[in-house]
Amino acid sequence: MFVSYSFIAFILVLFVLYYVLPKKLQWILLLVANFLFYFSAGRFYPAFILVTSLTVYLAGIMMNRCEEEFSGYMAKVKSGELPKPSREEKKAIKEKINAKKKRYMLICLLFNLGILAVTKYTNFVIENVGSLFEAAGKTAPEQIDLIIPLGISFYTFQAVSYLLDVYWNKCEVQKNFFRFTLFVSFFPQLIQGPISRYGDLSETLYKEHKADWRGIRFGLERILWGYFKKLVIADRLSVAVGALMQDPDYYTGGFVFVGMVFYAIQLYADFTGGIDITIGIAQVLGIHVEENFIRPYFSKNIIEYWRRWHISMGTWFRDYVFYPCSISKPMKSITKWTKKHFGMGGARRIAIYIATFLTWFATGIWHGADWHFIVWGIMNGIIIMITGELEPLYERFHKKFPKLSGNWFYRAFQIIRTFLLMCCLRMFDTYASVRLAFKQFFHMFTQFRFGQVTVRELVDLGLTKTDYIIVLAGAVLMFIVSMLGRDRSIREKISEKPYVIRFGIFVILFFATLLLGKYGVGFNAQQFIYNQF
Repeated sequence: MFVSYSFIAFILVLFVLYYVLPKKLQWILLLVANFLFYFSAGRFYPAFILVTSLTVYLAGIMMNRCEEEFSGYMAKVKSGELPKPSREEKKAIKEKINAKKKRYMLICLLFNLGILAVTKYTNFVIENVGSLFEAAGKTAPEQIDLIIPLGISFYTFQAVSYLLDVYWNKCEVQKNFFRFTLFVSFFPQLIQGPISRYGDLSETLYKEHKADWRGIRFGLERILWGYFKKLVIADRLSVAVGALMQDPDYYTGGFVFVGMVFYAIQLYADFTGGIDITIGIAQVLGIHVEENFIRPYFSKNIIEYWRRWHISMGTWFRDYVFYPCSISKPMKSITKWTKKHFGMGGARRIAIYIATFLTWFATGIWHGADWHFIVWGIMNGIIIMITGELEPLYERFHKKFPKLSGNWFYRAFQIIRTFLLMCCLRMFDTYASVRLAFKQFFHMFTQFRFGQVTVRELVDLGLTKTDYIIVLAGAVLMFIVSMLGRDRSIREKISEKPYVIRFGIFVILFFATLLLGKYGVGFNAQQFIYNQF
């Protein structure tokens, strides 16, 4: 949707109205824009997001009343209106109120995760049950035609983060239903995130904004950069990636490696391009949205990589799955048993291992209702656990060879190693099944032949030599921009240049996107890869 002419016209009209209307109406205009956007994607979609907003809003109000009930009780005690309770009585009252608060939270949590589960995973369950039926010689149940609302994983997680933060008293309750619905439905984030926290987004979402021309210019520049990455690089390269994945029997050996690298470039340009557009739109409106990528392909290990890639998703699973799982009552019981039989070291490891496994299992199935996504998540978790176990060994190595570990050659080796490792893991993402992903991985070595990947073979993938030059130039440009933006924003650096240089850079980028972008009559623009999640 972001790459359609109608969407560009939509946001341009929104930008104008946003600063023409009285400032007190800005948030109302955004709310209307959210539902116009969502209705254009599917006429029944607004009903889903309204149900999520309403239930989470009401749960937040009821949990807040529980807190107010206890505060009111203590205020009456302090004023002498009620007798001072004993420590045990006070504890019992607090536990009773907390139990009520927990019920509201759990009912709302299960209801909304249930909607997500039913819409996204019903047919996955039916398919797997059907396989068991067929193995037993029985007729498999038919799949159900269900509506899967656009961005349901993103807005559900955003709403759940608010629900749990209110439950843990980490953020204030929003008592205006329409303002809360604006937070859940903020349209630039619906397609692929970031997954914002209420405490972060609400700081600027509801404020009245004057036209900040520097912020507007920076936002428009970022939108343009996002369209360049999406239309010029990602959509162009998607043709070759699609050809490589659709014929795995022919494209083996060296082609598997080429496909891995191509997909890494395509995914980065596609995903970060969409995030650039999201953050750029928000910045034009004076709203701050957190960064979702910090040069992930410069990571030196997989743990660092996941601190830099899709940051909002990683921190969401860390804060709302990993940590709660680590300190849950069942985990404490397991840790206690493990400590008794295997010592403190074993107890710590088992808690981390179980929490890590569950977190990455959930991350995998969140990405898609298929086993290859689940295996992708589990494999990430396993490698992260192995990396953690090897950390003491790495530290001893660095102490023994301090000059080597600080050498640029060794750092480059770490970066390339991590990049290739992530490329291999993404084979579970790109190929249609777990079996095929493993098969192609081993074929990369067993069927590799020198001279296998020729210019003629690459052209047969659907791209011309000119297309490959454009992709290469675009990839080099993304690399340069990442390098230049290490200490501060590249846009800030460009803004310090003379006007002629600033203007020239963005005119060139605009016409490069306009002339080289993969769109127009006869071309159906590719949806963003993360739309499916």
